[in-house]
Amino acid sequence: MSLKNRHEWNWQPTLPIKLSPILDWPPNFLLFFKWLASYWLHISSIIIEVLLAIFIFYLFHPSAEEMKNFSFSWIAQLWIRNCILITLVAGSLHFWFYYLKGQSKKLKFEKKFIDEKVKKFTFNNQLFDNIFWTIISGVTIWTIFESFYFWAASNDIVPIMFWYDNPFWYGIFFILIPIWSSAHFYIIHRLLHFTFLYKTVHNLHHRNISPGPWSGISMHPIEHILYFSTVVIHFVIPSSPIHVLFHFYQQGLNPAFSHSGFDSIVIKDKKRLKAGDFFHQLHHRYFNCNYGTIEMPWDRFFGTFNDGTKK
Repeated sequence: MSLKNRHEWNWQPTLPIKLSPILDWPPNFLLFFKWLASYWLHISSIIIEVLLAIFIFYLFHPSAEEMKNFSFSWIAQLWIRNCILITLVAGSLHFWFYYLKGQSKKLKFEKKFIDEKVKKFTFNNQLFDNIFWTIISGVTIWTIFESFYFWAASNDIVPIMFWYDNPFWYGIFFILIPIWSSAHFYIIHRLLHFTFLYKTVHNLHHRNISPGPWSGISMHPIEHILYFSTVVIHFVIPSSPIHVLFHFYQQGLNPAFSHSGFDSIVIKDKKRLKAGDFFHQLHHRYFNCNYGTIEMPWDRFFGTFNDGTKK
């Protein structure tokens, strides 16, 4: 990589970026299990989301009896709960990285911090813009999908899986959800980059060239509908309520980490938690690459992979 290319960034990981080996041929099972272990055997955003799903379901979830009929009370409860969750996650990351500047620019991808007074944003402010679209559109559409699923589950309209039915598949489904979500995201993301949809819909998200935690699900309502439609799979394939909540948290909360603009949370000169995603940061910088996620190598297959090197 040329000196000029290195200087485009404040910090970047070791390059080239590596994608998931899940579809490598011939299969390399050792490499694949190492990749899985990097997600599931360390403290990571994905582990936090699984634990949140379990915690929320058992302590802060309306009863099935209550959800058999649509009512303002339990739907509002879900909406408020989702607002609190996204505020805790995105708000905490923003507070540490951008308000306190708790680690200055250490492991920060872009040289600059998020924009403040810029006319292209709603309210002429990137942070206020991102919070508005995240809460008013994002959380609302997230809650609508969630409400329909739990109403259907409470009325035995959708297939349910309990852990004692098949413990093996119950566990494997947690691993498959991010893989399915990645494939779905690639498809709808490529669709959103067609000229008409980009100009009328997806451009709202791409105003964030230097994204922050609140940029994650700051989107146009049409994009939110497409984005959260990944959870419709649970209307067909047997799932548990915990699987479904985990899937929603993957969609709603994980983008706050991947858009944080920093590779990791550093406290006392030690990496404490993986945060940002340089793979997706490249998409926000260059627009026409890395439409998927590193969980599935679709970008490599379709020729849209930017591995971060000059080539």
